[in-house]
Parts: sequence; C-alpha cells; structure tokens
Amino acid sequence: MALPGVHTDRGELRVHESLEELSTDLVDYIAELSEASVKERGVFAIALSGGSLIGLMGKLCEAPYSKTVDWAKWYIFWADERVVAKNHADSNYKLAKDGLLSKVPIVPSHVHSINDSLSAEEAADEYGFVIRQLVKTRMVSVSDISDCPKFDLILLGMGTDGHVASLFPDHSVLEEKEEWVTFITDSPKPPPERITFTLPVINSASNVAVVVTGESKAEAVHLAIDDVGADDCCPSLPSRLVQPTKGQLVWFLDKPAASKLKSLEFSSE
Repeated sequence: MALPGVHTDRGELRVHESLEELSTDLVDYIAELSEASVKERGVFAIALSGGSLIGLMGKLCEAPYSKTVDWAKWYIFWADERVVAKNHADSNYKLAKDGLLSKVPIVPSHVHSINDSLSAEEAADEYGFVIRQLVKTRMVSVSDISDCPKFDLILLGMGTDGHVASLFPDHSVLEEKEEWVTFITDSPKPPPERITFTLPVINSASNVAVVVTGESKAEAVHLAIDDVGADDCCPSLPSRLVQPTKGQLVWFLDKPAASKLKSLEFSSE
C-alpha cells in the first residue's frame, strides 16, 4: 500500500512499500504524461537517465502499456550519458535499448543518442545542436520564460552523494547557465567523461521525476527534500537544485530511501 502523495515545496512525494509497487506507479505516471502530451502536442519528448531507472520502467514493455502507449510519437533523449561506445556496458543508451527501447515499437529516427565517436566536449556540443534543431521544429517545446528546451518529461535517478544526471556536488558545471548540454572529464564516478543536461534545461521541463530507492540514499533524500537549512549545509547538492520553474516535480521513493524524511510520518505497521 503506497502512502498517498504528499505535496511539499520540494514537489510531490510518492512513497512505496515495494519496488514492484513503485514500478507500477512510475509506468502509470509515464503513460499518463505520454497520453496527455500526444493529445496536446502530437509528440512526447522524454529524457532518460541510467542506473536502476530503466529496470523500474520495464513494465512499459508489457500489457497494457505495450499496446496502449502511442510509441510512434515518442522522441527519446538522455539527460546524461557516459562518453563510451554505444555497445559498452557503461552506456546509458545500451541500458535503455536492451531494457526498453528494443522491446517496443519506437521509431529508430526518434531516438537521439550522442555521437560516440567524438570527444566529450564535441559530443556535448553536437547533442546541444541536435536539440536546438528539434526545438526549432517544436518536436521539443520551448520554455515561455527562457530559450531553453521544455521537455515533456525528464527522468532522473540520484546518487548517494545527491548527484543527478552527471551533475555532481561542488562541480563547476552546476554554475553553467548558457549551454543546454555540457560535458565533464573528471566525474568522481567512473567513467570520467560524460555529457549532461544543465540545470536550466532540467528546470525548464514540464515534468521532472526523480526516482530513488534503497536505504543507502536515505540521507541524500533527506538533504534534497527536507527543510534542513540547505543554504548553510549543502548549497551545491545537485538534487536540491532540481526545482522546475513552471513544471511539476515528483519524487518516486521506496520506504528505505524515504526513511529519514522529516516531511513524512510513517505508521508503525
């Protein structure tokens, strides 16, 4: 039994008893946004991340979603990517392809992955250019308060250090305001070279979902969501800086990940 959604100034919190329950709620949420976006705009522009997120999206490959989702209208992007070959075990593209994209009728030309033959800097520049072209044709919407792309949904995981996408604590890329896509060559987690959406792009999305599971991330969840005097203790915690300007933020958590949240009262059952 899930706790009812709790609305805070850090978004909506959806806490689940099990990964199975979380997965079901997550794919329902994605399918509903897809349907609404296709109805409104004719397309659904979604940006993925790596990690356990793809596995939790697996139910999209099953009935009823495999038949009811309008896959031909999906445009797929990555909020971050490791600069490795597409068939490399560290590739977020490979993870998504193996776990989801190869199992549903996505239009191949709608899948926008990075050019894995380029350097990190070149790959970031080219990826930003590709997105700019799609904004011009309105396959990706544009923010009405900046020139940033306005993705229909950006899906993020979170690390034990509070990083999201490839935006790490105390890293200079957190200050990037001009570029849509940037790069790093010194990731504290291997592999070191990555491209990533910048905070202005993440915070321009119509919807952002952060999916976090496991007790090891409970402290980071607490620091990202609770009123902890963040300006004093963790001013550059990337997950705390995710705050859509006009969009909706939803946190999908299992109980272990949510166990240190002051924002919630757990029953003893």
